[in-house]
Amino acid sequence: MIVLLLIALIAFNGLFAMSELAIISSRRPKLEAMAKTRKGASAALALSAHPGRFLSTMQVGITGISTLAGAVSGETLGGPIGERLAAMDVPNAMAWGFTVAIVVTTYFSLIAGELVPKQIALKAPEQIAAFTAIPVLWLSRLTAPAVWLLDKSSALVFHLAGMTREAHNQVTAEEVRLTITEAFQAGVIEENERQIISGVIRLADRPVREIMTPRTEVGWLDMEADIPTLSKNLASMPHSRMPVAIGSVDNIIGVVHSRDIVRVLMRGEKLDIKRLMRPAPIVPDQTTVMAALDSLRLAEVPLGLVHNEYGHFEGVVAPANLLPAMSGHFVSDVEGRNEPSIIEDKQGHYILSGSLSADQMADKLGFELDEDRDYATVAGFALSVLRHLPKIGEYFTSNGWLFEILDITGHKIEKVGVSKADGENREEN
Repeated sequence: MIVLLLIALIAFNGLFAMSELAIISSRRPKLEAMAKTRKGASAALALSAHPGRFLSTMQVGITGISTLAGAVSGETLGGPIGERLAAMDVPNAMAWGFTVAIVVTTYFSLIAGELVPKQIALKAPEQIAAFTAIPVLWLSRLTAPAVWLLDKSSALVFHLAGMTREAHNQVTAEEVRLTITEAFQAGVIEENERQIISGVIRLADRPVREIMTPRTEVGWLDMEADIPTLSKNLASMPHSRMPVAIGSVDNIIGVVHSRDIVRVLMRGEKLDIKRLMRPAPIVPDQTTVMAALDSLRLAEVPLGLVHNEYGHFEGVVAPANLLPAMSGHFVSDVEGRNEPSIIEDKQGHYILSGSLSADQMADKLGFELDEDRDYATVAGFALSVLRHLPKIGEYFTSNGWLFEILDITGHKIEKVGVSKADGENREEN
């Protein structure tokens, strides 16, 4: 009979431990969805809304059961065990009997009353929380005076320590990225899905200069050029919207759509670029990508002219720049049309384009970049480390990787080789 009572007490202790961890670990949005069809989920939400009272209730239940189990085991099992030890001529047999009884009870209480129930709770916290919340709510009401005393006492301790009991459950971007990584590792999402989701999250923090088309790659039309020159330039443009400048790309005065030019030429009318031209929004280079996107939505032409703090033209940004920022560059958009921005061989070595986003490089190689960095590309990353314009073959190590300059055109780093650094690699520059 006593053994059955102890088993029941340990089982109740396990129920309380399982309920406590399940309610604490439950995701509130999932409980809210379950609350539409299950009263237990509503009770779990009510308990989690007041963690001080909830934890006090659980402590009353667990402490009461543990105390009762210890008393029962010591009084009813300690004596018989001590008598058997005395019959074996064991010194201090009664003391050893009580000790053995308490140790055995504590062992089974830890295993069956704590560890196993809590591990079960972690497997399906919302379902278990909904199942156990109503009995816990009843206990909270039955033990209201004790719960009130414990809750107020803990609140007083927090007050004396100058702390607050209010939890700040703000989810950071880093936590979201970690959750996405965990989902990928668990097989819930695919690698390409992980890259796209991570790219979308990063957009909010990235300045527009990191995704823009730099001025050296901007195709533009000279308003003072003759018709044959305009036609030749128009045929070589990769995009339909083109900046219009007077003499130099630093003197852009508007944007024209190739469709409007073709329509005029097909009608045999006189081409007047100025009449077809539309104003484009000016976007500071430190504007966030999402803020720039808002500007493009409201603009007459969805093509922004990016300028730095000194008013110098840096490049252009369009909605088309967003997709590569999220999912990577398309082969058809890469210069040469047959050379991707990231090339990987079977040995885990990479060849990166100098114009590849530094964020995409860091994501591919698995390390974090400084938040206050002043570069946007792989080439900029290399220059920030080396502090000078490198030569072909020059190398450096960073974040456990060996970077080697493979190709330079003029003053522009075109390609960088990357391989895993090890103890035998050359010293860091």
